[in-house]
Amino acid sequence: MAAALEQLSRSKMFDGFNLRFRHQSATLGCAMTFSIYMPPSPASNIPVLYWLSGLTCTDENFIMKSGAQRAAAAHGIALVSPDTSPRGLNIEGESDSYDFGVGAGFYLNATNEKWKNWRMYDYVVKELPKVLSDNFEQLNTSQASIFGHSMGGHGALTIYLKNTDKYKSVSAFAPIANPINCPWGQKAFSNYLGPTKSDWEEYDATCLIKKNSNVPTPILIDQGDADKFLAEQQLLPHNFEEACKAVGATLILRMQPRYDHSYYFIATFMDDHIAHHAKFLKSA
Repeated sequence: MAAALEQLSRSKMFDGFNLRFRHQSATLGCAMTFSIYMPPSPASNIPVLYWLSGLTCTDENFIMKSGAQRAAAAHGIALVSPDTSPRGLNIEGESDSYDFGVGAGFYLNATNEKWKNWRMYDYVVKELPKVLSDNFEQLNTSQASIFGHSMGGHGALTIYLKNTDKYKSVSAFAPIANPINCPWGQKAFSNYLGPTKSDWEEYDATCLIKKNSNVPTPILIDQGDADKFLAEQQLLPHNFEEACKAVGATLILRMQPRYDHSYYFIATFMDDHIAHHAKFLKSA
């Protein structure tokens, strides 16, 4: 039985449509929203490109700020942007800080009982694709790729590396590339996953690439060199770069002069990322 979707909005853009929906998530135990940009053509077999957003974001930031729709329309690719965490569960402490709890799901499956609803990994990898295939017959969810920003870049990299059979390609903007070694990751992982560091490694791209060197497509990362979070050692892209070199995985890491962590940076290089994914989504 298809999950019931409530359409919240619909706006035409580049001859396609921005659509926003709410549904009840069995995985997360709450109502969740997600946004889709549906390109104008073709009428069927449309590949899907998932975008995972960063800390404090909802499903709307990307759709409103990235400018991705022009390239997605040109390439005939649907964009799907989920929210970044469960909402409305009223767990004690869920909104105490910007980098943990609401808006900070880190795309993992929490094992700490208190945070048991924080299962964004299963939501993105399992539930959301089924919701899409059940409700949008024009989408081909078996032709999918994934990308994201910051916390969402971490999510995209780790989800891809754990599921290279499900996604054709991956890219990221300023990802949290080695979370077990940065303050954001250590705070989130210790609370969601507990104290066992080997459990943390299952959601760390730098650790995962060492275990899964058979990466079928090049990984594209753009990173602004004026990003304050780069300077604060939150992102650690060069740790990931070294791990890729050690196992012979193809990484295209582009350090972009004077760009910061914002959507101005993301929008500047968005067309390159859509074109990167289009190569692999359209080749099968």
